[in-house]
Amino acid sequence: MKWRQFTIHTTPPAEDLVADLLMDLGITGAEIRDRTQVLTDEEQQLFEEVMPAQEQDDGRAEIVFYLDEEADPEPYLTAVREGLLELADFMDIGSGEITEGETEDKDWVNNWKEHFHAFYVDDILIRPTWVEKPENDRSAISVEIDPGTAFGTGSHETTQLCIRALRKYLQPGDRVLDVGTGSGILGIVALKLGASYVFGTDIDEMAVDTARENIETNGIAPEDFEVMTGNIITDPAIQEAAGFASYDICVANILADIIIPLQEMVFQHVKPGGLMVFSGIIDLKEQAVRDAIEKNPHLAILDTDHQGEWMSFTVRRSQ
Repeated sequence: MKWRQFTIHTTPPAEDLVADLLMDLGITGAEIRDRTQVLTDEEQQLFEEVMPAQEQDDGRAEIVFYLDEEADPEPYLTAVREGLLELADFMDIGSGEITEGETEDKDWVNNWKEHFHAFYVDDILIRPTWVEKPENDRSAISVEIDPGTAFGTGSHETTQLCIRALRKYLQPGDRVLDVGTGSGILGIVALKLGASYVFGTDIDEMAVDTARENIETNGIAPEDFEVMTGNIITDPAIQEAAGFASYDICVANILADIIIPLQEMVFQHVKPGGLMVFSGIIDLKEQAVRDAIEKNPHLAILDTDHQGEWMSFTVRRSQ
């Protein structure tokens, strides 16, 4: 079987949002190619050596995705071009040109695994299910993750911001609401940090299936981490299942444009005085999210954190 290969020519700051755009359109297995240099502290966290010779960063990046040769590419390409135009309104996406090539059959869904290695977020070890724990492991907590086609290996800055917020604020016995659970990594970390219960939601049924597999892999009882498919913003059934004023902490690692409407209602599921961690916010959208939170009379910003070009808000429900 042959695949049609398409390359989006963009910039490193835009590559994560472009990859998210492809995932939202149902295009999985995208490859990100850039020449961003690996930092020394990141090298120290990897268990495999980083090749010393690296191409010079020239401010360009390519995102490669593949479509079945039998599929009509035009609906996908039209949607991608429209999405790129929207991104270009608030950030530099480079030329945004899409070029086409061809490639032989390959397992693109699983090919990315060769690039996913074990690493630490502070003292939390995150490793793929197919990698053994290292003999010199220094972790206080170990999490095994197979993200499948769901977001959440733990390597992305937005996920790490959430993990550090949980590390800082979660108390033993806390109940946690995980909105946009993806691979389930944040709920799993919360339970390993001492949470008593997690309720996770995701609009992607495959993500929910992946989360359940990771829950089992990490030895967590299904009654301690329940997951449901649906949109908690608009679906009354999901809202009722989650329960109101039930959680000590809500964590939502989603995009800024979803966090803005989410913060208007999700506080109802958190106990008075409880916390919400909002991540997935690129710095260009920080002020828009801040303005929305500050207009909400039920919320008060407690803390902010930044990593790379991404940031998170930790917010307290005041009433």
